[in-house]
Amino acid sequence: MSKDLPLTRLLPNMLTLMSLCSGMTGIRFALNQQWEYAVLSIIIAAVFDVLDGRVARLLNIASKFGAELDSLSDAISFGVAPGFIMYEWVLKDAGGIGWIAVLVFAVCGVLRLARFNTMLENHAVPAWAKSYFTGVPIPAGACMALLPLAFVLQYGDGATLPAPLYAFWMMIVGALMVSQLPTFALKGWRIAPVWVVPILIGLVVLVAGLVTNTWMTLSSIGLIYAALLPVGWFSYRLRAKKEKQNA
Repeated sequence: MSKDLPLTRLLPNMLTLMSLCSGMTGIRFALNQQWEYAVLSIIIAAVFDVLDGRVARLLNIASKFGAELDSLSDAISFGVAPGFIMYEWVLKDAGGIGWIAVLVFAVCGVLRLARFNTMLENHAVPAWAKSYFTGVPIPAGACMALLPLAFVLQYGDGATLPAPLYAFWMMIVGALMVSQLPTFALKGWRIAPVWVVPILIGLVVLVAGLVTNTWMTLSSIGLIYAALLPVGWFSYRLRAKKEKQNA
C-alpha cells in the first residue's frame, strides 16, 4: 500500500517552484521592458530561495530530491534570468561582448551551484567555517548583476553608463561566484539575546524603506553587501589563523 505524505513535506518544494516561476516571470517582464517588475521578480525569487531551505531544515524534511530541484531552479532564476534581463536592457547594445558577458555569468552560476553541491558532502570542514560560503552565492550574484539597473531606476537615465562597462561588471560578478573568496553565510550566525530587539527594529526600518523608497533601499543593500565582501575575507583569515594556532 502507498503511504500518503503530509502536505508539509511538499512545502519546501512548493517554495522552490515559486522561486523558479518568479525568475521566469522576470524574463517575461524584461521582454515587455518592464524593468522595475523584472528586477523585483528576481528579488522575490531570492526570497523564496532563502525560505525553501530554511523551511526544510526547520521541519527536518530536507531531501536529495529537494536539493536537486533547488539547484535546477537556481540555475534558471539566478543564472539565466538576470543575464537575460541585463541583455534586454543594455547589453545587446554592447555587441558581441554583451552576449559573452551573459554566457560567462550563466556558466559561472552553474559552476557555482555544482561546487556548492559537492561541498555539502565534505564533512571535514571545521564548524566555524559553516559561517562562510566559498564565493558569492548565486542569488546574491544575481542581485549584484542587476545592481546597475537598480541604480538607473533610482536616479534616472542620466546614471546610465556605456554598455561595455555593464558587460565587464557581469563578468566580474560571475568571477566572484566561482572564486575562493570567503563570504558571510547567515545560516551560521548566532546572536546574543541583547541584539534581538535591535535586529527586529532594523528589519522594520528595512521593510519601511523598501515600501517608501524601493530602489534607494535596494541599491543601498547591494552596496553594503559588496562592501562586506573584503570584510568576510578578512574575518575568515583571522578565524583560520586562530584555529591554526589552537591546533
